[in-house]
Amino acid sequence: MPDAGLSELKIDKTSVVNRKQPKKLVYLIVIVLIAIAAAGFYVRVVSVLTVDASVVSLMYPSESVTILNASGYVVAERKAAVSSKITGRLVSINVEEGSRIKKGDILARLENNDVIAAKDQAAANLQVSKNELDVAHAQFTNAEVNYKRFKKLSDANVISRSDYDDALMKYQTATAQKGAAQSKIRASEAALRSAAVNIEYTVIRAPFDAVVLTKNADVGDIITPLGATANVKAAVVSIADLGSLMVEVDVSESNIAKVKAAQPCEITLDAIPDKRLRGNVHMIVPTADRTKGAIAVKVNFIEKDPEILPDMSAKVAFLSRAIADSEKYPRTVVNVSAISKNRQSVFVITDNGTLKETAIKTGGSFGDMTEITEGLKVNDRVVSSGISNLRDGQKIKIKEK
Repeated sequence: MPDAGLSELKIDKTSVVNRKQPKKLVYLIVIVLIAIAAAGFYVRVVSVLTVDASVVSLMYPSESVTILNASGYVVAERKAAVSSKITGRLVSINVEEGSRIKKGDILARLENNDVIAAKDQAAANLQVSKNELDVAHAQFTNAEVNYKRFKKLSDANVISRSDYDDALMKYQTATAQKGAAQSKIRASEAALRSAAVNIEYTVIRAPFDAVVLTKNADVGDIITPLGATANVKAAVVSIADLGSLMVEVDVSESNIAKVKAAQPCEITLDAIPDKRLRGNVHMIVPTADRTKGAIAVKVNFIEKDPEILPDMSAKVAFLSRAIADSEKYPRTVVNVSAISKNRQSVFVITDNGTLKETAIKTGGSFGDMTEITEGLKVNDRVVSSGISNLRDGQKIKIKEK
């Protein structure tokens, strides 16, 4: 019996093994979960995807039909440096820079005491000549009467031939004196007109409607038609007709074939960059500048603007076609490669470098750019490469260029 009892005290190893199986399964599941979590952490944190980025921007529709760009300056076709025709001292000036003037307006006056005195003298000489004409006319009338009387008496043989000849000589002399007096009057009238013209020369007037660009002299300066010394001025003011403004640009000889007369253009001024003005090619100057290797092209403004001034910097886009009124305003655009074809969405890059999938609405296409009517704003950054493999909230890194 005792031996039998000891044999019954043996350990059942099978039951121990069966109790350890559930614990191993739990450990395995925990390890798998940890591996999955680690993999997710690696994908989200450690493995950061590098992508290309595009910026949402403003684009004018005309940019898609631009075939050539050139830069230049605003110039006035009609401009003048206004001076006087005589030399004199400037006593008044009635305009300043920016003054708008009409044709005939008085811009300045020169000292004119001497020419006024000359005019007064010419007027007095004219009066003297008229008085002399009156005397000559009286003498002529008397001589004419005597001549006719003596001629009748001579024909009747009542007087001698010498008396008749004397009367004839006096008549001819009076006729000549009358003619001389008339000529002297004409000469005096011409002198008076000349003096009046000289007075008008002391008044400097605007030759056409314009705007004063620069004032080159002031009261007290000596004005002369030819400024030969440092102490005299040639021009009082410089003026330009703003109605004749156009843009002159240099186009390289290799590109001049792209420019045609009357070709539609779009003009942008550096001073007013938010405005784009329509224009067309006025003319291609028929000469080349060998130092620049370029040809000058003049472009008209179809749309006038009071802010346009001579010598402003300008850029001209030569277009393949004229733009419509609806195409004058900028559009919000993004590169077409940033748009998901199926989902009509984009991945916006947030400030912390993660992605935010954003639904959008699109408009027209302009080359490789697409108009965005809803969902994005200017300067937003979006992913423009490999968007089919991206997901919302993913961490990314922008590829350096």
